[in-house]
Amino acid sequence: MNESSELALLQLVAQAADLCRKPLRHAVRVQGADPGTIGDCSDCCLLIEARNDRGERLLAHDLELEIYRSGSDLNLMLSAVADDQAPVLWHGNHPVWMTASTGQPCERPSGGGQLEALCRRLRALLVIERDPSGGDYI
Repeated sequence: MNESSELALLQLVAQAADLCRKPLRHAVRVQGADPGTIGDCSDCCLLIEARNDRGERLLAHDLELEIYRSGSDLNLMLSAVADDQAPVLWHGNHPVWMTASTGQPCERPSGGGQLEALCRRLRALLVIERDPSGGDYI
């Protein structure tokens, strides 16, 4: 992924988070790698940073988004950065909430609807950009 397509991916994720998690505002950065080195978006980890309408950081609302391919499917894993015991959302063809410690399915937590909407939107946007020849996503 070149620098401009990486920037487009980060902007796409931030815009989707802004829409699905109102009134929060978001910035997105590459997690655990230097910018420009994440490869294609079918295998990357992003940090979604939350802010209030005054621009103040809200660390308790930060999310980690892992985008990865399994076979021909694009999957997303969304987890709370500030709470390592909060349920984790896996989203492939459908959403599955899992306990962080065991990976066992669990009920959707309060506020989980916004996160499911975010994953649905991101997955749809990323899959739509898939190369028709069956190659990489965006």
